[in-house]
Amino acid sequence: MKHLIKPILFIFLPILLLGWVKDVYDLKIPKGFPVPIIPENNQLNNSRIELGRRLFFDKIMSRDSSVSCGSCHKPELAFTDGDKLGIGIRGQKVSRNSPTLTNVAYNRYFLMDGGVPTLEQQIIVPVQEHKEFDFHFALIAHRMQKDSSYVQSSRKAYNRKPDAFVITRAISAFERTLISGNSNYDKFKYQGKSNALSNSEKRGKDLFFSDKLKCAECHTGFNFTDYSFQNNGLYLNYLDSGRMRLTSLESDRDLFKVPTLRNIALTAPYMHDGNLATLESVIEHYEIGGKDNPQKSKKIKGFKLKESEREDLIHFLEALTDSSFINREINAMLN
Repeated sequence: MKHLIKPILFIFLPILLLGWVKDVYDLKIPKGFPVPIIPENNQLNNSRIELGRRLFFDKIMSRDSSVSCGSCHKPELAFTDGDKLGIGIRGQKVSRNSPTLTNVAYNRYFLMDGGVPTLEQQIIVPVQEHKEFDFHFALIAHRMQKDSSYVQSSRKAYNRKPDAFVITRAISAFERTLISGNSNYDKFKYQGKSNALSNSEKRGKDLFFSDKLKCAECHTGFNFTDYSFQNNGLYLNYLDSGRMRLTSLESDRDLFKVPTLRNIALTAPYMHDGNLATLESVIEHYEIGGKDNPQKSKKIKGFKLKESEREDLIHFLEALTDSSFINREINAMLN
């Protein structure tokens, strides 16, 4: 028997190694981007990502099997939904606009008030919210266990049967692959393609980063956000108290996380409650300096643009659209 062990290992080891190599996922990091932090217990591989993608678009996640994560986060809209407010089961509207999942792997915290520290924990929120999925992980897992393909995929990905651990980790693994860094702006800025931006887009870029507009004081860095919490003077009186809901601090009243501007042309309507329908209306809001809310950021003072400058600025914002990112996820859904 001893003499048989080496030949058997010689035969099967290459097969095992080939299976391991096939399961390795090569996360493509765009030029100018850092490597995202990924938890040790949820390192990326193809099995985990594919399981997460399937769950993300499966209505099995909601109590009445009517909505999925993908209902509010559609690839063609840079993982938003085009509605003012997210819509859950029984057509119920939630209190906030559905944020893009573009580059969510780089978020330092989650939800518009920063109330959740990890992506894995964020997955819990829509499942348990009564106006979203209104469900329980044990019941989702029970549904999965009735499907042999889900059981097989769970064991392959995490070496365990479907449960809350598998569900939250798999969806998080998939969402960490939603990295977008191939817009025309990226080609110009990071890939050295001087003709990637039109003259109008270049003028808009200069306006965006100018001291006159100060857009880049909050929408900064490779992901166009400093991840801070700000009040932009959207209302005099807010129905949603923002970060104060989490901290109970008066100093946090009406503050919301600064969002990324990547793929912004696809993610209308804008603001935490979807109140502004177009990029034009967003620019107009900042031109007039917003409402005089006592919490309004001191950075927002208003400015005046010529019509041609306004067009240039919009053209620059449109140049943050990464069509290869959008098409990649649409094609993945179809295959």
